[in-house]
Amino acid sequence: MADTLTIRALRPEDRTEWSDMWRDYLAFYETTVPDEVYDTTFARLLGNDPHDFSCFVAGKNGQLIGLTHYLFHRHAWKVENVCYLQDLFARPEERGTGVGRALIQAVYDEADRQGAPSVFWLTQDFNHTARKLYDRIGKKTPFIRYQRP
Repeated sequence: MADTLTIRALRPEDRTEWSDMWRDYLAFYETTVPDEVYDTTFARLLGNDPHDFSCFVAGKNGQLIGLTHYLFHRHAWKVENVCYLQDLFARPEERGTGVGRALIQAVYDEADRQGAPSVFWLTQDFNHTARKLYDRIGKKTPFIRYQRP
């Protein structure tokens, strides 16, 4: 079926569509990054360093329609690595069709494959559409994030 959703690892030929989606993702959070960050991030996503981020993309009808960036890292409270899902994006016209759920499930599956007992992510309180999904497939924690000003 031409409209079947597929989830796969990022490939070098995905650069243009990945950049467009990541730019839209950053715009949603009212931020931008220099072109150098796009170049560096894309190279890292395709690299072999297990300490760098990885990326799954969602595709349908020959187009990329979503992405997620995730990272495995050590945790002081666990022997195993944990998985941080940093970015999750679905094109606006694809939201509510299962793209976000499928991308998160791909990260869950990869975490299971790598023996990571935990997958976590952050979102902003105003991200109501995504939080409806997150409330169904994750557990909201009481932690509040702080960062250096």
